Amino acid sequence: MNIMPQTLNKLRARLDRDMVASPFSSLPEYKSIKHHQNLGALLGIENPFFRSTEGPQGRHTLIDGKPVLNFAWCDYLGLSKHPDLIAASKAAIDAYGTSVSASRMVSGDTPLHRELEQEIARTIGVEGALVFVSGHAANVSTIGTIMSADDLIVHDEFVHNSAVVGMRLSGAKTMTFRHNNLEALEKILREERIKYKNALVVIEGLYSTEGDIPDLARVVELKERYGAWLMVDDAHGCGVLGKTGAGLAEHCGVPGAKVDIWMGTLSKAYASCGGYIAGNRELIDTLRYSAPGFVFSVGLPPSMTAAALTALRVVKREPQRVKKLHENGALFLREAKARGLDTGRSIGIGMLPIMVGSTTRAAKAVSQVLERGINTSLIMSPGVPVNAARLRFFLSCEFTPEEITHALDVAKDVLAR
Repeated sequence: MNIMPQTLNKLRARLDRDMVASPFSSLPEYKSIKHHQNLGALLGIENPFFRSTEGPQGRHTLIDGKPVLNFAWCDYLGLSKHPDLIAASKAAIDAYGTSVSASRMVSGDTPLHRELEQEIARTIGVEGALVFVSGHAANVSTIGTIMSADDLIVHDEFVHNSAVVGMRLSGAKTMTFRHNNLEALEKILREERIKYKNALVVIEGLYSTEGDIPDLARVVELKERYGAWLMVDDAHGCGVLGKTGAGLAEHCGVPGAKVDIWMGTLSKAYASCGGYIAGNRELIDTLRYSAPGFVFSVGLPPSMTAAALTALRVVKREPQRVKKLHENGALFLREAKARGLDTGRSIGIGMLPIMVGSTTRAAKAVSQVLERGINTSLIMSPGVPVNAARLRFFLSCEFTPEEITHALDVAKDVLAR
């Protein structure tokens, strides 16, 4: 068939036009960002995100040159400025430099990496651990490596984004149960488990937007009954929960080895950076040689490795830090309720929300409390359900009772307006 030159030229012009790359401004994510920014400007709400923190991390910091009480950092045990951590980091740089420069699998690792992994395993009560350069990578790589299209993943609706991304990567069938509703979890396992090769239940230790915990003993009983693996994301629980800060297992009186996969971060209570997976030797060996986020990623820098290792040892040597954190949480919870503030489901350890509801109201409140010297964080949809926005307060063992009650007085006054 002969095509007329004019027709051919039109086809070429259309093809050339269609092959032009779209601008990034056409992405739905960008449009959503601009929509919220324009709406905030219209309502007179200052952007509550990406503020410049100019002072030292801790319970006091500087934002835009103004001193504030800092309830927005996860420095639960006040270790970020501990002299032992600082000294260990500097010594590690002197000994090993600032980077390991390549994957630990091919370039080798330092004795610090191995000591840290052994210390993590001992703390939890399992056979081994593996350290990743980020907690997000630990979750994504672990779930994406051990699960496949023939498998089933059942998870609490409030698990972290990193776990959800790992589930998508795995190709496994995923099913959600309502937060901490273990009857719903059992119903799914009873009806669906038999259809799949492997099954994985994913929950968190201390939920980062709710401040509550699961019934670990009951979840362990269910996973054993239905032949599933259990993964606990204890990012906010490690160093925080339990009498000695060993995490959810200690808090609930359950042996650590009863959980198949423990995930935790080194960037919160342990004042460093990175994440870890802990469990039995077979799991750790599988990930060590197969998890993309470990095999194809540079190892944790020596300074951060040394800081995390020292933090774990300081927590054991200075148990009063965990005790004081728990006391501060109980005080916050008690005094918030006395002021008529809604703390939702929080058990009063580490992280406590003050429920607001409307996103607009919460966004205004977080800016207004900052103006009065209280730095907290805004949590809103899609991080939590629509109309369940809240101010999130991370506590530290270093806060004084007067500082906690002052922050609550400011929050009450702002929300009352």
